[in-house]
Amino acid sequence: MPSLKDLRVRIASVKATQKITKAMQLVAAAKLRRAQEAAVAARPYAERMAAVLANLAAMTQGDPEAPLLMTGTGRDERHLFVVCTADRGLAGAFNSSIVRHALSEARRLGAAGKDVRYLCVGRKGFDILRRGLRDRIVDVIDFKSVRRIGFGEAQLVADRVVAMFEAGEFDVATVFYAEFRSVISQKPTGLQLIPAAPSGGGEEAELKVEGGGVYEYEPDAAQILEALVPRNIRVQIFRALLENAASEQGARMTAMDNATRNAGEMIDRLTLEFNRTRQAQITTELIEIISGAESL
Repeated sequence: MPSLKDLRVRIASVKATQKITKAMQLVAAAKLRRAQEAAVAARPYAERMAAVLANLAAMTQGDPEAPLLMTGTGRDERHLFVVCTADRGLAGAFNSSIVRHALSEARRLGAAGKDVRYLCVGRKGFDILRRGLRDRIVDVIDFKSVRRIGFGEAQLVADRVVAMFEAGEFDVATVFYAEFRSVISQKPTGLQLIPAAPSGGGEEAELKVEGGGVYEYEPDAAQILEALVPRNIRVQIFRALLENAASEQGARMTAMDNATRNAGEMIDRLTLEFNRTRQAQITTELIEIISGAESL
């Protein structure tokens, strides 16, 4: 049985930890609002970009002059997974869930004989993947010193991906991130970047806007795609980083709230044990005093 001094030390230690987790919860809550607003604001632009690409893809289907970023190399033997995670921990299962989703997809492709490489955006994803897949990690990009994610960070990642594609290092690129839904719900998501796979493309795509008009492009669609597809890659990566930022703060807020509650329960349990031990010692001392007095 621990002594009273040991119990006092443990209670003081848990109380100090509880103060830290409560402070981290409040900081995450403050950051979450800004991150959530940024993620929600980026969604319409990314979705509209995908809609425009869907129409352009339908118009340029089978065009030999269409950019390779849209059509791809015609192969899918080598895959690049851009795994976006956080640079810091203490966010529950946020980082591990993204990596698990990527590894699940990698196992599926590996069973089909595909070669998968990883580009880690965020230190935590690298720390998890390097344990057994260090030789398959091509690079690590972290933004630990960046206070707020901006389009420049997304452009840095996108330019690295495009440069690797132009160098012939992979055939298909997919970005993995956590889509923010609520404070307690973040969904691990995979989005193909190269070749571009916008929804709604193909022979059945309707080249119409809401008012019933038809898209007309000047210059031709192939030239627009040459500039639009690289920008779409940057936009989708930017959206992934913003979704991750909001998801990270939501996950950290939930994790720290649970940690604070658990610390409170542990303090109550240790306090009860302390009181029982103290009462037992007082009772023992009283018995010894009474016994000594009677012996005299």
